[in-house]
Amino acid sequence: MTTHHKRINLKWVSALLILLLLPSAGAAQNSKEALELRDAIESALKANLGIKRSQEEIHAAEAVRHSSITRFLPTLGTSYSYIHRNEEKTSPSLLTGRDIVTSPRDQYTFTTLFTQPIFTGFGLINEYRLAELGLDRAEVSAKLTRQNVILDAKNAFFSVLKNQKLLDVAHQTVTSIASQKEVSENFYKVGLSPLNDLLQSQVQLANAKQQLTSAQNNLEIARTQFNTVLRRPVNTPVLLVDELDYSSFQESLDSCLDTAQKNRLEVQVAELDIEVAEKQVKLTEKDYFPSVNLTGAYARTGDDWDAHGGEGISDSAGWNVQATASWDFWQWGRTGYGRKEKLARLSQSKYRKAEVLDSINLEVKQAYLRTKEAEQNIVTIEKAVEQAKENLRITEEQYKEQVATQTDVLIAQTLLTQTMTNYYNALYDFKIAHAVLLRALGREAFE
Repeated sequence: MTTHHKRINLKWVSALLILLLLPSAGAAQNSKEALELRDAIESALKANLGIKRSQEEIHAAEAVRHSSITRFLPTLGTSYSYIHRNEEKTSPSLLTGRDIVTSPRDQYTFTTLFTQPIFTGFGLINEYRLAELGLDRAEVSAKLTRQNVILDAKNAFFSVLKNQKLLDVAHQTVTSIASQKEVSENFYKVGLSPLNDLLQSQVQLANAKQQLTSAQNNLEIARTQFNTVLRRPVNTPVLLVDELDYSSFQESLDSCLDTAQKNRLEVQVAELDIEVAEKQVKLTEKDYFPSVNLTGAYARTGDDWDAHGGEGISDSAGWNVQATASWDFWQWGRTGYGRKEKLARLSQSKYRKAEVLDSINLEVKQAYLRTKEAEQNIVTIEKAVEQAKENLRITEEQYKEQVATQTDVLIAQTLLTQTMTNYYNALYDFKIAHAVLLRALGREAFE
């Protein structure tokens, strides 16, 4: 074999290797960049500001709970005071016959205090329980926010996929009608079809291009919404792994209603609100009881800044412990009115729970019916897609043979476009409706 032949063979081998490697490299790049549904949800959960706010709310509730614990413990304090008199106070002494100083002109006092609550009419324990309920409510609210973010991510994800498919349908429609317009032009030039057929195809092509522009804008809006949910720059390229498969939803409506009543976190929030209202009623009743506090003090007094005694100060240091019981037994009905207010708040919380339950039942039934409707639409339209494609193919062939008219072709094309649009709408509407139904059932699903 000559050198020239060897070079030609090497070139063909190199070209073949490049052709074999390019698809795999492109596929690897796409698989690396394309986001699956789970990836999109996890990215949204990490970036969502609502979740971060809910975490801060949990931290705040934890701080309130820790603060309420400290109310059971003694408090310690100190004070330092200085008194300057215009003159020192004296009094005559019976023993010496001369005046003695009773209060110096400058007096310094250093005091250390402690206070320990003994009984507060169950106020402290109810405040602590309210703080615990506040923490529980913050944690449940954080889970609620998480479920809402998951639903938003699913909606944005499937919305992009749906609009991508609708854009493909619009592209195919424009391509098909443009091809048909060329056939009409050729037939018109040779006198096989009237001008009316050519004008119909031109008008139909203009309409298809308009629909294509609308589909492009809808896709761009869906991508912007997707990037917003993931808190990415709005112009970030969006590449998603398509999900054309679906599984039928088999649960009954009664089962869904029962599941929602048990799982929905909104019910837990409503129940926590009732418990909070009950504890607030108990808290207002603390004024029906006396309060008992134990206090103690250590004081040091002097005529100099270090408060270590001096002339006119008989006892420079001392301490005392005191127990005090106090009770405001008459406040013109203030405590009773406060309790009535909290009882009314408690009734409101109970009514609110009933409203939540009614709303959940409505949400579940609506989501269930929409899911079943979309699923039925998929089953109905799947066969129609192939039938519409075959109908268009046959009609185009008939037109070329001058058996069918231009109007027949345009009608067949419109039918195929509408059928494909209905199919993708049904498919992704089912996925969105299914995501809404899972949220209505209180399930946190990444699929």
